[in-house]
Amino acid sequence: MAMENVNTENVSGVISFLKTTCIIFVSVTLIVLAMPNTERPRLTYEVGNPWTNPQLISPGEILIQKDPKVVEQEQQEALKNDYLPYYSINHKTGETQIKAFLEKYGEGIPGVSAYCMQSVADILSNLYEQGIIPQNDYISFLNNDTLSYIIVVDNKIADKKLVRECISTKKAYEMLFQDKRVEKEKAILLKCNLNDFIVPNVTFDSKRSEQARHDILAMIPTNSGIIKPGQEIINRGDIITEDKARMIDSYNAFVEVQSTNNTYDLIKTNGFQWLYVMIIYILLMLYMQFFRSDYLTKRRSLNMLFCLITSFAILNAIIVRFDPRNIFILPICLVPMFIRVFLDSRTAFMAHIVTILVCAAAVSDRFEYMFVQITAGFVAICGLRTISKRSKMFLTALYITIACIISYTTIKFLGNKEVTFDLLKHSYIAIVINGILLLLAYPLMFIVERLFGFISPVTLIELSDTNRGILRELSERAPGTFQHSIMVGNLAAAIASEIGAKSLMVRTGALYHDIGKLRRPTFFTENQAGINPHTRLTPQVSARVIISHVTDGIEKAKENGVPDVLRNFILTHHGKGLTKYFYNTYKNEHPDGEIDDAPFRYPGPNPFSKEQAILMMADAVEAASRSLQQYNEETITALVNKIIDSQVAEGYFNECPITFRDIATAKRILIERLGAIYHPRIQYPEVATKKDTEDEKTEIDDL
Repeated sequence: MAMENVNTENVSGVISFLKTTCIIFVSVTLIVLAMPNTERPRLTYEVGNPWTNPQLISPGEILIQKDPKVVEQEQQEALKNDYLPYYSINHKTGETQIKAFLEKYGEGIPGVSAYCMQSVADILSNLYEQGIIPQNDYISFLNNDTLSYIIVVDNKIADKKLVRECISTKKAYEMLFQDKRVEKEKAILLKCNLNDFIVPNVTFDSKRSEQARHDILAMIPTNSGIIKPGQEIINRGDIITEDKARMIDSYNAFVEVQSTNNTYDLIKTNGFQWLYVMIIYILLMLYMQFFRSDYLTKRRSLNMLFCLITSFAILNAIIVRFDPRNIFILPICLVPMFIRVFLDSRTAFMAHIVTILVCAAAVSDRFEYMFVQITAGFVAICGLRTISKRSKMFLTALYITIACIISYTTIKFLGNKEVTFDLLKHSYIAIVINGILLLLAYPLMFIVERLFGFISPVTLIELSDTNRGILRELSERAPGTFQHSIMVGNLAAAIASEIGAKSLMVRTGALYHDIGKLRRPTFFTENQAGINPHTRLTPQVSARVIISHVTDGIEKAKENGVPDVLRNFILTHHGKGLTKYFYNTYKNEHPDGEIDDAPFRYPGPNPFSKEQAILMMADAVEAASRSLQQYNEETITALVNKIIDSQVAEGYFNECPITFRDIATAKRILIERLGAIYHPRIQYPEVATKKDTEDEKTEIDDL
């Protein structure tokens, strides 16, 4: 059996390792794919301000790009002057229409001579030979003041034709009746709808026209000069003019093209980016292995870490692709804020450093970026030491914004005399937007809770409201249990604060740990008023009723949407302990028989967190303290030591990370708090009457 357990653990460990490896590989790959594919980050600037970066030297022959607006204007001018649309003529169209005319009126038209009929056919033939264009195109020609010619292609022969010489369908119809050969029979022919046989046979040739347009645009140069290899583009402190700006843009474009077109460089760049990010993730995993190994067994903790870091690294890379000047808009501090709330401060700071290092790979001014973000992350972690109300989020966002502005200003002015506040205003605006976006931490915290199964302090505060839900029901139907839960919560929270556990969580867990007693409240002594229903039951039945408050509590918690974290307090507050009262009673009734303790034992499990162990100690001690005949330091100390030492001896705390020092601290706090709760009160003196005063005086005189 032991060998099977070892093999099962080994297989489970291998599967967990493979899952983690896959998550890391996918995360790193996604980040690298989002990063800019250039060896050097894109340089940013603002026209009219000094150049604050080091001297920029041309790495090769760079064409200086014109201003896109200037290029567009030149192209429009060239198209206006040189572009002619292409049209193609189709002679078969005319043949078809003339044939249709002759077929329809083959037997002649009453009142129209054969000569006139033949003349109509000849006129149509002549019109189609010249070419008929669509009426709409003809109108657009007339409205275009700059278009004087079009090019008509006839059997691969292009002919430049004046627009005013073109024949539209309407003009062709008019020309038909203006011919002298049909003048005599015109009145009769007008009734024959001859316009049905006049259709365009000259149509727009989009392919040739587009090619002509492309050829004209290609002749417009998009550059205004050349930067030679090794030539200085701009030096630190130089004012960025429009010309310098175009040279910097040309440099950025040159670097991007070189990196994109060179397959070897592209593979090399992506490869080293992938290796860089992978090394950082490996360092994170080493930290987890040596300092937070318990998180490695909790998939939700790892999933949240990788999801947050990877998401913000990808968002940062996308921002850099579009506009590197806006890198401070992204609220990176949300990563340490969430991890601080759900995990711990050390892991939050480590995750923040990892996120910054990954994001810095896509940023040009890496040092200043890391300095500002590390400062902001430290402020975020310190600002969220405790979170008990919404205003804490607002204040933390405000502190982060102020810290970012101060640190960014400091690093910019450090050793750089050319910098002015006006130069930094764009970054200041980005930092302020960053601070506003940090306020999204409150609603996003709810989403993170639901996605990864965590519970935040804000949710715990909401769940600990005793004026609503199941806690209100507990206070009304089982007031004794309710008061016991509050007492246990206060004792447990005091212990948790002293030994570094989560006091708010254990206090909230204490409020819910006995909600299963709602099903049969009178079967528990704290809710009884002189009548004990157990007197009519056997010890086995009574034990079953008492034990059932654990399973009943889990059902109640599920019905009311209580999170798993708090349900675990219900399961573990008795662990696998015995209902000793009924077990001992049954044992005394059967002194000679072998007794199976299973019917008298709670289902467990034993506590597996420090907070659950604290609740078990506080619950047992508080309940037992009510049975003391006399309250003094000796009796309380003896009771606390007896109960907790018994729990330790029975192995209830073997599966949770609580130390003997923590247990000793818990004993001390329980003794102090119970001593303060049950300390003897002084008796208030009665107000003496006049007769009592005279009697007292007489007694003194007698003495």
